[in-house]
Amino acid sequence: MDTDSKFIEVQNAEMTFNTRKGVFHALRDINLTVKKGEFITLIGHSGCGKSTLLNLIAGLLTATDGTLLCANREIAGPSPERAVVFQNHSLLPWLTCHENVYLAVERVFGSNESKDQLKARTRAALALVGLAHAEHKRPHEISGGMKQRVGIARALSMEPKVLLMDEPFGALDALTRAHLQDELLKIVAKTHSTVVMVTHDVDEAVLLSDRIVMMTNGPAATIGDILAVRLPRPRDRVALAEDPLYTEYRRSVLEFLYHRQAHPAKEAA
Repeated sequence: MDTDSKFIEVQNAEMTFNTRKGVFHALRDINLTVKKGEFITLIGHSGCGKSTLLNLIAGLLTATDGTLLCANREIAGPSPERAVVFQNHSLLPWLTCHENVYLAVERVFGSNESKDQLKARTRAALALVGLAHAEHKRPHEISGGMKQRVGIARALSMEPKVLLMDEPFGALDALTRAHLQDELLKIVAKTHSTVVMVTHDVDEAVLLSDRIVMMTNGPAATIGDILAVRLPRPRDRVALAEDPLYTEYRRSVLEFLYHRQAHPAKEAA
């Protein structure tokens, strides 16, 4: 098998948490491979462990059982090779956009590059997300969508092997969300990034993904199905609205989610 077909590997992963009410079994028997350059979305009802799985890949959590690999190396903790973009942009409010990104650049490349090189990396990352003009502004001076783009620029500035995104557009209004989805499509096309993204939005999943990983309901959630999205790239949301294949993919995901919601007893079977 081509090594690129196993760029990220999740093998028999389990995740439990000790709580006041006892042991909570969040994830069970998770097996997933992600190819290099692939865009994967994780979708499912609230509490199905999407973010938990993303945090396992990020190295922010350690699996109770099983193995997680990235580029044939075990994921044993956080690493700049796996950058995370959260729903909250997490910018430091007293720093400018440039300074927020520069912090990440300096952490990753500071020991090998000059300040001028680090500043050039920072400016390039901001330019990639269309924010070169706002580099000297502070977070309170820009919109919510722009803040999230700074967060994406900060992640991309580290030149990660994997971009992990936890509902990055979930708190934005519909028009801003649509604009950033389109921007993300362009950025990924330029950088050829490997992306794993958590979403609740079916249309977002179909628009962005190469494959959609559909999670069963928790507790003890697992992967219920994986849908390959064979829509050509680049993708245009207006054209796709009339595409029967897009409609079919959307229906398939909705049917899965509705079935899991309508028949939760089957999850325990």
